[in-house]
Amino acid sequence: MAHEPNTKKQGQPRGLYTLFFTEMWERFSYYGMRALLVLFMVDAVATGGLGLDDKTATAIYGLYCAGVYLAALPGGWAADRLFGAQRAVWIGGIIIAAGHFTLAIPDKHSFYFGLVLLVVGTGLLKPNISAIVGQLYPEGGARRDAGFTIFYMGINLGAAIGPLICSALGEKMNWHYGFGAAGVGMIFGLIQYKLTVKHLGEAGKHPDKPDVSKKLDWTFFTGGLGIISMLVVLTWSGVLKLNALRIAQSTAGFIVAVAVLYFAYILIFYKLDKTERKRIGVIAILFIASAMFWSGFEQAGSSLNLFAERFTDRVIGEDWFTIPAGWFQSLNPVFIITLAPVVAWIWISLAKRNLEPSLPVKFAMGLFLLGMGFLTIAIASISVAKGIKVLPVWLITTYLLHSVGELCLSPVGLSSVTKLAPKRLVGQMMGVWFLATSLGNLFAGLLAGQFRKELVDQMSSNFFQIVLTTCGTALLLIIFTKPIKRLMHGVK
Repeated sequence: MAHEPNTKKQGQPRGLYTLFFTEMWERFSYYGMRALLVLFMVDAVATGGLGLDDKTATAIYGLYCAGVYLAALPGGWAADRLFGAQRAVWIGGIIIAAGHFTLAIPDKHSFYFGLVLLVVGTGLLKPNISAIVGQLYPEGGARRDAGFTIFYMGINLGAAIGPLICSALGEKMNWHYGFGAAGVGMIFGLIQYKLTVKHLGEAGKHPDKPDVSKKLDWTFFTGGLGIISMLVVLTWSGVLKLNALRIAQSTAGFIVAVAVLYFAYILIFYKLDKTERKRIGVIAILFIASAMFWSGFEQAGSSLNLFAERFTDRVIGEDWFTIPAGWFQSLNPVFIITLAPVVAWIWISLAKRNLEPSLPVKFAMGLFLLGMGFLTIAIASISVAKGIKVLPVWLITTYLLHSVGELCLSPVGLSSVTKLAPKRLVGQMMGVWFLATSLGNLFAGLLAGQFRKELVDQMSSNFFQIVLTTCGTALLLIIFTKPIKRLMHGVK
């Protein structure tokens, strides 16, 4: 039988802080490694890098980031049916640490194997640690909201610190020291999790699926791992030749096809009433807008990271200190931590005056601010084309605008899906929503390949195309706000 949560042992602050510090260290390792990833891949072999061209490196980066979100779907399934969320977080953390230490080995094949381990481990940890937070507060309400707010702070705290340490070691000393530091961070997270997991009580301790299906579930799980292992071995041995760019393009097409077929299936074969059909249509519109937003936003670790490394004047004083390019990756989480309360206060204040923007308007604001960020970097690129390195303030302004855009779009996106989806389809729709983020990451990697250093004279126009696309989409959402609100049938 499914295990019922023991509410007497839940909702206690010590359990929340167990998850807070675990997620903080996991985000430390994830963002610390991510700040190095593209820079390491494009660096010359003679100086310790992989010597890949920009297109290949950014395609691999996009595949990795997309894989993390795709892996969250089977990771949540494995916890629900096999491990329980607590054990899934523990196993996932171990695999993540192994992945980082594998990246620390100076070998090309180890690098790709390490990325596979990171995808698998993060897929187990990421969705399930959030699920445990929810189970700590089964009564819902303000206490659950406060718990998630504290947990979200842990995410951004780790994301802010990780690039500072890992980039300093990786760029100043040796790339593999930076990857190793990310692994050490995950080890810290595992140690404190093991020492304090008792504070979680029964929250996420047991799988929810009845025992009668365990044999079939384990067959699926081991079969999936076997396929992944076989592909890794064939690639490592050289039998299977993979082209990262083609894989990224094919995967993007596959995700688009899955999303289109799924929405069509829901609308045609599910017995939805008229209101539910219209709300599903709104989710599809927001899916497209979300994928577009993340395709720009997630260039932080690829094209914008390369812009910091190649075209930004990072020297302080007369060669006193050169700012590591990866340090700019800490700007977004710092802005999120400082500005999230401000944005929340603005929404509350506007709501009291009946002036709070509607859902499509908030999405439009997010896309518009994203476009303004790229407009900033497009203007800076005009000087870059003339051979002039630009001041860091251009990147700082870009990340500031992108961060405020994220606060306008990201929090309301997840919330809107839970409100718009029919109750019997909420879980499935959340999975589809993560597909939008995964698709955005893939497109981000593919788009970033257009900003190659040999095409520096085209950089400004390429960035400006993103401005036109994002701002144009924002304008369409504004124009069609009233029809979209009618389709929502009262959902705010």
